[in-house]
Amino acid sequence: MITPLWNRIAPLIVAFAMASAIPLPRTALAADSQLEKMRAKIAAFIGDKMEQLGGSRIVYKVDADGLHESAVTDLRDDVYKTLREGKIAFSGLAIRDGGVEVKVADAKGREELKRKLAAAAEGLPAHALSVTDGGDGQVKLKPTDAASAAGLRDLVEDSIAMIEQRLKDAGIKLASAQPDGTDRIRIFVPGMMEPERVTAIFATKVKVSFRMVDISMPAEQAQSGTPPAGTEVLLGFKDRRPYLVAKDSALDGDDISYAGPGFASSTNEPIASFRFNGRGARRFAHITEENIGKPFAIVLDDKVISAPVIREPITGGSGQISGNFTLEEASSVAMLLRAGSRPGRLALVEQQVIQPAAKP
Repeated sequence: MITPLWNRIAPLIVAFAMASAIPLPRTALAADSQLEKMRAKIAAFIGDKMEQLGGSRIVYKVDADGLHESAVTDLRDDVYKTLREGKIAFSGLAIRDGGVEVKVADAKGREELKRKLAAAAEGLPAHALSVTDGGDGQVKLKPTDAASAAGLRDLVEDSIAMIEQRLKDAGIKLASAQPDGTDRIRIFVPGMMEPERVTAIFATKVKVSFRMVDISMPAEQAQSGTPPAGTEVLLGFKDRRPYLVAKDSALDGDDISYAGPGFASSTNEPIASFRFNGRGARRFAHITEENIGKPFAIVLDDKVISAPVIREPITGGSGQISGNFTLEEASSVAMLLRAGSRPGRLALVEQQVIQPAAKP
């Protein structure tokens, strides 16, 4: 009796899923190249076996050039924020030759700038910097090659997580999304002979926005009637209740430099924490100063994740999102925040239908 192909492949997929679920820090993964290679081989093996079932294969390319451009822009903003907060005199701050240049005449000021930027990058491999002295007070800063490689790995990982989440939201439960080289992602959906159905899911970038909540009328009333001009009704990510929010974003995903899951210090409940880049931190401080006592909504893909009330000005450039999340939900929210801050859309490289392999 011949064992059906799916029955032979399924245990392998389950085993790989369990292995992938082991929570390893990114720094550990980057350091252990042998483990990375082993997991890549397993992923390729499982993907090849799945493709014997026949279905749709789609290959995307992530925007590596846009990632570098975004990283350098964020670095410039962080340098500006550090210099202003430290009251360090400077001139000529500019992006040049793939990095950032600035002139700081005072030697102590230069050392303080380097120290603060190094402290901000601690524990974040993708933020590591190369700092060189250009002479006459000129400081040149650039992401290291290792940082660029780590950033690209993070981008691919976050893109895969976003792909898996969107496939799940679209009701596609059985699919494989794996790295394909350094900057590509291969998706395979067994049994589906319409790859266009899959590519339509990723036609738009994850949308992250921070919007003011309109309290001029109940959201339920606006939902059943006509919302005030410049507003719209969105539903909650978890509670599905309506929220009346401004259509215009006060900030968006491009203003976020980092996001990750964690636990609230007071309650130990799972949360998603985030940090703004220099530009976003300044805008967030201004918004919170001007709207104390008012609620604002954090929106992901037109779903309200959280709508806290602004209690005081938030000038530190970071925040937390809570909402009775499980740790998995907090990780998902953090992943979507990161995906929304990433540059550009996924570029479609290939889509094709794979016919089932002949039975042995």
